Order: sequence, then C-alpha cells, then structure tokens
Amino acid sequence: MNKRNLWIFRITTILFSLLMLFSAFMYFTDYELVSTTFTNLNFPTYIIYPLAIAKILGVLAIWVSKSETLRTFAYAGFFYNILLAISGHVNLDDGEFGAAMVALLLLAGSFLTRHARGASKTAKA
Repeated sequence: MNKRNLWIFRITTILFSLLMLFSAFMYFTDYELVSTTFTNLNFPTYIIYPLAIAKILGVLAIWVSKSETLRTFAYAGFFYNILLAISGHVNLDDGEFGAAMVALLLLAGSFLTRHARGASKTAKA
C-alpha cells in the first residue's frame, strides 16, 4: 500500500506541478489573455505577475523544501488560489472551471499522499 501511495503522490504532484508551471508561464507570455480573464472574473490585474511568481515558488516548495511547514503553506496557498478560481468561474457562469477542478483533485491527491514521499526515503535508508 505504501508503494501505491508513493506512485499516487508522484503522479498527482507531477501533473499538478506541470499545470501550475504552465499557468505561471501563461501569465508571463500571454498577459493580454490572462488580464482579460482576470477582469472578467472581477479579479485585480496587478496580481498576475506576483501570482505567477508565487506559483513557481510554491511548486519549488513542494518538491525541494525540507521544511514540512513551508510545504504545507504552499499546499494551502494553492488550495485557496484554486478555490478562488473555481468560485470566480462559477459566479461568472462561463463554464470554464474544469481546469481548476482538475487542479483541485490533483492537489488533493498530492496532499493526502505526501507522507508516502518521506516514508520511501526512510525505507531506503
């Protein structure tokens, strides 16, 4: 069961990380589209670049950080960000909340199996 959880952790975390890094990449490379979307969702556009940087740092915290507290804060930050995205799309009724729901499921899978990562390192020692 532990090996299964490790694979679930790896797969969900890799997919989630790629989704967040792609999102951050879009924030930097296609600012006009992202700005229009943020305006339609009634979110301020001045948070686009800081949010992109926060997503990159959050992915790094999940993968590299030795501090479980920092990793937990990264998961929490992503959770609130994704909840706001879902809420904004549902309130706008544009039907574009699918990617955010997928991100939420991947985040949940990664978070709930994150201890398998530490267990595998202990078992190898």
